[in-house]
Amino acid sequence: MTQGPSPAPQAPLSLPLRYARVLSIAGSDSGGGAGIQADLKTFAALGCYGMTAITALTAQNTRGVSGIHGVPPEFLKAQIQAVVEDIGVDAVKLGMLHAPEVVEVVAWAIDHYKLPNVVLDPVMVATSGDRLIASETVQVLVRELFPRAVVVTPNLDEAALLIGHAIDGIEALDGAADELLALGAKAVLLKGGHLPGNEVVDVLLQADGTRKRLASQRIASRNLHGTGCTLSSAIAAHLALGLTLPEAVERARAYILGAMAAGADVQVGAGHGPLNHGFAPVPMHRLPLPAKASAG
Repeated sequence: MTQGPSPAPQAPLSLPLRYARVLSIAGSDSGGGAGIQADLKTFAALGCYGMTAITALTAQNTRGVSGIHGVPPEFLKAQIQAVVEDIGVDAVKLGMLHAPEVVEVVAWAIDHYKLPNVVLDPVMVATSGDRLIASETVQVLVRELFPRAVVVTPNLDEAALLIGHAIDGIEALDGAADELLALGAKAVLLKGGHLPGNEVVDVLLQADGTRKRLASQRIASRNLHGTGCTLSSAIAAHLALGLTLPEAVERARAYILGAMAAGADVQVGAGHGPLNHGFAPVPMHRLPLPAKASAG
């Protein structure tokens, strides 16, 4: 499956140029399948320039997470400042934010730098089932970041933690999306991939009441590590290229389905392997530099 035609025009060579810039504020996956490693691979595959501000180091592989080492909040802030004040940002993907003070640094940065196109993947549970976020952080994350993000992208396990009850079937997705939106989000992409059945159904609900169901045939694969990270970073990349949120979500789903299919028959490690992020890379998009461009 291909991503389709380029969503952004290429500037004439005579004009000053720049790249579409996407910042991942997330945790590091030493196994390379999720976290900032998956984000950078996704940004590159979709023709964007990726940058990172690391929130935590993890010791993990395809079988699970054996350790988490948080980055001090002041150093996270320094990473964000270094990137934004020099290179600038067109979109932001938020991943693993494991502590309240980390969430508060991110909220400050969004407001201080007026960071655009913030995609929040509320990373709470790894594919292996490991819990990745402290319980006391959840309320702070909802209060501080749901209103600041253009879309929140929980899977079923994360959504259940957020709304306080399980989501039992496809028919329950709409009601759960309503509950998530009521927590203060501007838009919610509720991912139904953990439900049984041959069809995967996601629901995109926006604050104006626009609701869209996106369905696709399930791909049989053990290599699903990093699917949530990859989808949210693909949405951010397409927003950085100028697409609307519904367009970005559709393009991101097409990309991740292709990456899943292309990696389904490959063995990496003994557990849940990664997607094939580079199955159909596109060249780096070169965009016109605004006449009075600043680093931000």
